[in-house]
Amino acid sequence: MPADRLLVTVVTGDDASLVAQGAHGVIRTLLGDRDASLVVEEYGGQAVEDVEVGNIIDSLMTPSFLVDRRIVVIRDAGKLVAADAKRLLEAFDTMPETSACVLVAGGGTIPAPLMTWVKTHGQIEATAAGTGKARSTWFAEHLGDAPVRLDARATERLSQHLGEDLGRLEGILTILASTYGPDALVSEVELAPYLGEAGGVPPWDLTDAIDRGDVDKALVTLERLLEAGGRAGPEIVALLHRHFAQMLKLDGLSIRTREEAAAYLGGSPFPAGKALDRSKQLGPERIATAITLIATADVEVKGMSALDPGLVLEILVARLARLGGARTSTRR
Repeated sequence: MPADRLLVTVVTGDDASLVAQGAHGVIRTLLGDRDASLVVEEYGGQAVEDVEVGNIIDSLMTPSFLVDRRIVVIRDAGKLVAADAKRLLEAFDTMPETSACVLVAGGGTIPAPLMTWVKTHGQIEATAAGTGKARSTWFAEHLGDAPVRLDARATERLSQHLGEDLGRLEGILTILASTYGPDALVSEVELAPYLGEAGGVPPWDLTDAIDRGDVDKALVTLERLLEAGGRAGPEIVALLHRHFAQMLKLDGLSIRTREEAAAYLGGSPFPAGKALDRSKQLGPERIATAITLIATADVEVKGMSALDPGLVLEILVARLARLGGARTSTRR
C-alpha cells in the first residue's frame, strides 16, 4: 500500500464524542478539497440495527465517478459479525485504489480479524485519552493543535474542569476561537464564561482526596462523580469499600514493598503500593472504623435512613477524610 494512500482506517475509542471527532478528522483528511456529497457514502449508525455488508462491498468495489476518490464510512462497526468481517477482508484485498474505507467504533466490538488486518495493512486512529501521563500528553497535544492558545492558569483550569469529559474540549476551543479570534492568548478569566458544567472525574480522585485528608476536595469530587459522572450512591459506597478493604487485607502482614502487595492483592504495583502505605498510616483501629462507617452508609443509601442519599454520602466522605487528620473544611 502506498504510504500516501490509506485504504482502510479504524477509529477506536470508548468516548462517543471523541470517536466522532476522530472519524471526522480522518474523513476530512481523506476528502481534501473534494465535494463530500460526491465522495462520501455512510452506512450503519445508532439508528440502524443491522449493517448490510453487501451494500458496503458494492460501494467499495464501484469505481469513483466524476471524482478521483470514494470514501465509504461504516458507523458503529462493532455491529459487524464474523461473516461480515470475512467478506470485507476479501473486498479490501481487491477493491479499486480509488476507494477508502473508514470503520468507526461503536455498537459492540469490531471483529478481531478486521483489527488484525488493519494493523498490518491500514491505520488505527485511537481516540482514547488514557489516564495519568497519557492523558496529560493527549491534552497537551490537542491544545497544541488548537485554534487558540491558553495561558498556564487557563490550561490547568480547563483540564481540571473537564475531568473525564474530554469530548467537550474541541467545542470549547472552537467557541474561544470564534470569540477571541484565531491564535488569541486566552486567560483563565476569559475562559471561565465558556466552561459550562464540570465534567466527571475518575473514582481515584475521590479516594486520593480522602487519603490526603482534604475534606473540601473530597466533597467537590463526590459531587462531580454523582452529577457529571452519573454514578449512583451504592456505586460510590462500593468503590469506597473496595478502597479500604484493600488496606484491611494488608493490615498486620509483613509485606514491605508495593510489588509484594500487588502479588498478594492482585493488580498492578502502583495502587497496591498506595494501599500498603495507607494501611500503615491508618492502622487497624481506624481501618476498622472506616469499614464500619461504609457498611452503615451502604444500608442508608439504599433507603434505610430518613436522610437524603446525597447527604449520607457527604457525611461518609467527610468522616473518612477526617480519619487520617483532615485539612480544615471551609464548606458551610
